[in-house]
Amino acid sequence: MAQTLSVSPRQPGALPTIKDALEVADDDAVITIAPGTYNETVLLQGRRLSLVAGGEPGSVIITSETPGQATITCRDSQITLQGLTVRAGDAPAVASMRGRLRIRQCEASARFAAAISVSDGAVIEATEVRVTGGQYGILIEDSGGSLDRCEIRDVGEDGLIVRLGADPTIRDTVITGSGYRGVYVYQGARPTLEHCEVAESGDIGIAIAHQSAPTLRSCQIVGAGGVGITVGRGCRGLIEGCTVEKCAAPGIQVDEGAAPQIVEARGGTVGPRSVDAKPDGAGQQDPERVERLLAQLDAMVGLAGVKEEVRALIDEIQVNEWRRDAGLAVGAVSHHLIFTGAPGTGKTTVARIYGELLKALGVLPGGKFKEVARRDLVGQYIGHTAEKTNAVFEEALGGVLFIDEAYTLSRSSGGGADFGREAIDTLVKLMEDHRDAIAVIVAGYTGEMLEFLDANAGLASRFAKTLEFANYSPDELVLIVNRIAHGDDYLLAAGLDDALREWFGQVERDQNFGNAREARRLLESMRKAQSGRLRKLGRVPDRDDLRTLVLDDLLGATR
Repeated sequence: MAQTLSVSPRQPGALPTIKDALEVADDDAVITIAPGTYNETVLLQGRRLSLVAGGEPGSVIITSETPGQATITCRDSQITLQGLTVRAGDAPAVASMRGRLRIRQCEASARFAAAISVSDGAVIEATEVRVTGGQYGILIEDSGGSLDRCEIRDVGEDGLIVRLGADPTIRDTVITGSGYRGVYVYQGARPTLEHCEVAESGDIGIAIAHQSAPTLRSCQIVGAGGVGITVGRGCRGLIEGCTVEKCAAPGIQVDEGAAPQIVEARGGTVGPRSVDAKPDGAGQQDPERVERLLAQLDAMVGLAGVKEEVRALIDEIQVNEWRRDAGLAVGAVSHHLIFTGAPGTGKTTVARIYGELLKALGVLPGGKFKEVARRDLVGQYIGHTAEKTNAVFEEALGGVLFIDEAYTLSRSSGGGADFGREAIDTLVKLMEDHRDAIAVIVAGYTGEMLEFLDANAGLASRFAKTLEFANYSPDELVLIVNRIAHGDDYLLAAGLDDALREWFGQVERDQNFGNAREARRLLESMRKAQSGRLRKLGRVPDRDDLRTLVLDDLLGATR
């Protein structure tokens, strides 16, 4: 008979923590956890046991903020999780490597990682599992198993990721509100999706790439911001009886060199083709998407002041829409903004989110984002500048026109006639004439942007507000390095965070300091240093060697 252990910090005779129970549990033990919140990091190495909620599903919350470490890690184990809510910070809530994970009636979320990560040949059996919020939903790589009646909702980027030859079966699962792709299948993956719904993804509903060959049967893709299904070059697979509604045209996009079999819902087999779909109507509000975009903004590192200002702008727009619907007077509102600050502080990313927010509020119909610089606006002869500026402006109508290093328009090129000021004068008129059809955002260094605004008497009055993007602190830069590394399948060795923090603390942070770009450049240099170190090992490095960056790599990068 299987051993049964009870965990409760209050019940007499029970073990006070999950860790205590694991220390005395035999193989095949069932650990029943009393309702409550447990701040623990659970590591299961070579174990065979069950962790079960002692109350209703969701009554037990296991949470951990240990940097780079999943809340529950299952390695070479046979584990059952039932009725638990698991939360994490910058690592997965649940991670399974090799072995088998049975997870039933659980909830999982991670702020800056996949909520559930399955890798290295593991097998997952997930039933009625719910993933909400965070950066990614479920990641399955080089693994198999099944997801049955699961739900992935409101994640910042991709909802379900299947890669590296993984071949799970996903049935009756709903993936809705993904900030980027609903489902991303790539690197030779071969999943089967049956009777699944992929709804309201920010971009493509289901994206298939890199020699993958999935099977999609009776799936419904609804309301994607981009195309419903894309099949990339070299991909195959079967798309049978699927419907695509309210997505960008074409509903199903098959690239040249792709060869999927596409079967009509009624059973007639046809070749690669496009399925027409209706785009989202302009002027319609989407409150759920507004909240998802604001959550995506909140997930960015730092920028507390910027986030507060953007929320205030969105609140004002929303209230004005309510007043208009109630038949009350609404004053004219400009959506044009000035972003000031050093490079690499997230100005372009925030501008994109702002444009998407205006679209979700029904203010801008297209939500298109067009980024330009001086060369895109300024011509070489009289009349050419106005022509170029008008063309760029018309292309961006219905969305956001983002002008980076806008102050360069107010500076002479030193070559005789300079047409930068002509571009500014043209923009001033266009911004007034089309104030309700576009958001113009100008960006650059703080001091230089004051010079830019003085170039035309009416320019400053066209902008609703100035948002100042401050330099990132050393702690924030370390977090950025960790996020970039994690996204590229790298890990930072113990103690490396402290060394990075010390390095960023001593770097001169003038207006040329690159912030996030500096963090990315440093990480790239560390990768190069790691490559040199691994080449000298005298053996083929294992998976951990390839993924882990150590102090010597930082020293090599900064020497």
